[in-house]
Amino acid sequence: MTELELLIDFHVDAERQGPGSGEDTLKALSFIDINPEASLKIADIGCGTGAQTLTLAQNLNGCITAVDLFADFLTKLNDRANKLNLENKITTLEKSMDALPFDNEEYDILWSEGAIYNIGFESGLKNWKRFLKTNGYIAVSEMTWKTKNRPKEIEEHWNNEYPEIDTASGKIKILEENGFSPVGFFFLSEKSWLDNYYSPMEKRFDAFLQKHENSDAAKAIVEGERQEIALYRRYKDYLSYGFYIAKKLPS
Repeated sequence: MTELELLIDFHVDAERQGPGSGEDTLKALSFIDINPEASLKIADIGCGTGAQTLTLAQNLNGCITAVDLFADFLTKLNDRANKLNLENKITTLEKSMDALPFDNEEYDILWSEGAIYNIGFESGLKNWKRFLKTNGYIAVSEMTWKTKNRPKEIEEHWNNEYPEIDTASGKIKILEENGFSPVGFFFLSEKSWLDNYYSPMEKRFDAFLQKHENSDAAKAIVEGERQEIALYRRYKDYLSYGFYIAKKLPS
C-alpha cells in the first residue's frame, strides 16, 4: 500500500476524519436564516465519511451533494445514509474540491468541515463562491489561532504544516474581502477534538498496526498521529478549529 492508501485505510472506519460534533454542525446551522418550507440545495465539500452530512440531512429540507476525493469514504457515507433512510436526500460525488462540476449560483448552502485547508481558505472561498446563490451561505471550519501570541514550538509546527493558519480576525477579514458578510463564528470545544476525534483514533492504533503487520509505513502514520495528539494536548489553549458562517453579498 502507498502512504495515501494506508491513511485512507486508517481513517475510513472512523466516524469523523477531523474534530467536530453533531452539536457543532447544528450550532453553525443555527446562524443561517433558513425558510423551513424551502427545498434547499446544499453541497458538503470534503465530506469524508459524512458525519456532518448526515446531521445536515436530518435537519434540513432539501438535497445534499456530498463531495470527496476518496471513493472509500463515500461508500461508507452511502452505507450510513441507507441505514438511516436518508439515501434520497444525499448524493455522493467523487471529485476534487478544486475541480467541482457545479453550475453558477446552483447552491443555497456550501458546507465544509475541516477540509477547506486542502486548497487553502482564501482559494476555497474564491473558487467556490460562484457556485453559491446571492444571499446564500457558506459554513466552514478552519484551523485558527486562539491567541495573538503563541509558544515557539506550536507556532513553528503549524506555520510549517499550514502556512495559512491565522487568527479569527484574519480569517474574517478574508471573508469580507471576498464578498461575504460574516453572520457567525465559534471555536470547536476540547470535547470535539479529544472525545470525538483523538480518543477514538488512539483506540484504532493497535488494530491498524496489527492489520499491516507493523510495517514501517504503518508505524510512521501512527507515530505522526501520536505527535499531533500530544501537541494538541499541550497547546490546546492556543489553537482550535474556528467555525465561520457567512452570507454571499450581491456583486
